[in-house]
Amino acid sequence: MTKRSPFRYFKTSPDIIRLAVMTYVRFPLSLRNVEDLLNERGIDVSHETGRFWWNEFGPMFASEIRGNRICRMGSYANWQWHLDDVYVKINGKTHY
Repeated sequence: MTKRSPFRYFKTSPDIIRLAVMTYVRFPLSLRNVEDLLNERGIDVSHETGRFWWNEFGPMFASEIRGNRICRMGSYANWQWHLDDVYVKINGKTHY
């Protein structure tokens, strides 16, 4: 059985949806700023549409990014996670 596209009921191209969502995520912009950027590129999209796309496709894009990051890190033969200890001095006393 083939996997259905999550974009199948949308008239807008998946590339435009991905551009809008990733612009909103990648840069510290509001949805209205993303709307303005897309409008400058000739794409007429409302900020509410961008919010809907973020709610609909944001988790899917995040899981793709997370999966790619894990695959890239696993390609190294001896990759490890490291956790640093933190010592803080409060009122002259050192706390772990």
